[in-house]
Amino acid sequence: MVRLVQWVVAAVVAVSVAATAVQGDGALHDPAWRRVNQSDCPYDDTGDSCTGATVEGCKVKCAADPACGGFNYPHGIMKKTDCSAHISTSPTVDLYLLVKDISVNWPPIWPMPKSYTNGTTNLKVDGSKFGFFTTTPSADLTAAFSRFRPLFFPHRTSASPAGATRGVDVTVHNSSVPLQLYADESYTLSVPADGGNISLTANTVYGAYHGLQTLSQLISFDFTQQEYVIPGAPWKISDAPRFPHREVLIDSSRHFEPVETIKDVITSLTYAKINTVHWHLVDSQSFPFISPTYPDLAGKGSYSLQERYTVDDVADVVEFARQRGVRVVVEIDTPGHAASWCAGHPEICPSAQCQEPLNPATNTTFNLIAGLFKDLTGGARGSGLFPDNLMHLGGDEVNTKCWSESPTISKWMQDHGLTPDGAYAYFVNRTQAIARGYGRDVIGWEEIWDHFGTSLDKSTIIHQWLPKSSIAINATKAGYRVLWSTDGAWYLDGLSVTWQEMYEQEPCTGIDDHLCDTLVLGGGGCMWGETVDTSDIQQTIWPRMAAIAERLWSPRSVISAAQADARFRSFRCLLNRRGIAAAPANNPTAREAPPHPGGCLEQ
Repeated sequence: MVRLVQWVVAAVVAVSVAATAVQGDGALHDPAWRRVNQSDCPYDDTGDSCTGATVEGCKVKCAADPACGGFNYPHGIMKKTDCSAHISTSPTVDLYLLVKDISVNWPPIWPMPKSYTNGTTNLKVDGSKFGFFTTTPSADLTAAFSRFRPLFFPHRTSASPAGATRGVDVTVHNSSVPLQLYADESYTLSVPADGGNISLTANTVYGAYHGLQTLSQLISFDFTQQEYVIPGAPWKISDAPRFPHREVLIDSSRHFEPVETIKDVITSLTYAKINTVHWHLVDSQSFPFISPTYPDLAGKGSYSLQERYTVDDVADVVEFARQRGVRVVVEIDTPGHAASWCAGHPEICPSAQCQEPLNPATNTTFNLIAGLFKDLTGGARGSGLFPDNLMHLGGDEVNTKCWSESPTISKWMQDHGLTPDGAYAYFVNRTQAIARGYGRDVIGWEEIWDHFGTSLDKSTIIHQWLPKSSIAINATKAGYRVLWSTDGAWYLDGLSVTWQEMYEQEPCTGIDDHLCDTLVLGGGGCMWGETVDTSDIQQTIWPRMAAIAERLWSPRSVISAAQADARFRSFRCLLNRRGIAAAPANNPTAREAPPHPGGCLEQ
């Protein structure tokens, strides 16, 4: 068939990065070291030491001993080669680990694919003549080729080596599939060792994006030869996500996040195959969205006139994400977390002194909610500013004290035979009915299950977040779909939680395999914004979000943080090379700056 699209290499800006040259047998030319601050692997000593020597002296001695995998410093106790599997906190020493073989970063793909095979050939890639070929007429795919070129070839080079591969053939079976939950994201990637074209096949453009992302990680730059290579060819990769919903929550109420900041985050998410932004758009602190129907919500409820989103701003973000295979699910938290609504519309709040939860005793409240929801959804499934068919309505942390203290609301509850909890149920059910009427499946935080259980509409999705909760187990047993984002495990603003702890969480613990496969949609990392704005959002999310990404994408059998360690650190370095401000991988406290000079892998 005729190749309808061929992209010829364009000049890209060279980026200076540190790299370790790789020999054809996969061994490193020089040993690499990484430093783990305030850590040790106790009871894993070789019996030898370098006490009294400098750090460099200890490195030389350890590198010469096949039994040595590192040392602590300043004590200078030599450690066995399996030390990295037994690391624990130790405030008196730092741990230096020796990386002797490139295979510790193998495969060089994050997240780990569903299945792969590879060979031993270093396949050269002709960056100067490399083409993207497809028979699929798709503007989105054409745009993707332009985006991926600089990811494939970040260094300027004129090398055109003999025997190199010079293109990738991309086949997409259906390029018009809407971006919604359950859209097929699978792909197969075949990299021959003989220099022929690479083959990428997917059912949708979203799978093709993931396949191109994987290929971008396989291609590396040989600084010695000044040319591109793919180690370990031939490759055959068959890949698909374990869960269909893999999200990052962005909170734009506690701190306003500008449009360009959100776009930068979306771009970074694609590198780890995260496919959803959960946009916590408004909360008690501010209401930044300018509703066409109720403009005073933002006009009086935002931090400032400059810290607001127009309809076009939102549409721009959603379309930017769609072009990259990232869904945007909006959250409008009600009836709690809504004090900012009162500045523009005090009539829907209990009183000026006691502003939330929103007033359930007046139709004015629900008329406003209906108008706002229509602004966001277009009033029909798959349409509107947020065309995703899921909509998050919060429902968490509802303290009904203000209702009981309000004479008007208290009388309304009495007249209708409602307790405060009954009024809470009334509010949740009526608000959910509005969203469902606009074609949306409703997500709610787990408190709505705690309070109302199986009385909730069966389309409701329960979002687990409380530590030590068993909501996911109970809700799936009752046939409800769930998401998993437990505080203390996957809260990215929890800065003391390590990537290893995040990595070893399992959303389906205690859940029958069949229910896991059908009712656990996935989950994600919550980046609550109390201490996060443009200045630190990326390093709050990265690199720890990568641990969550692999848990949600890769097979359940991929469970060892120790085995993932080298790939994780390498992925963090890849993020840095791509301009993402991912914090050092092994910070005792996330998002801190590097504690000392050193290479990326050491931090």
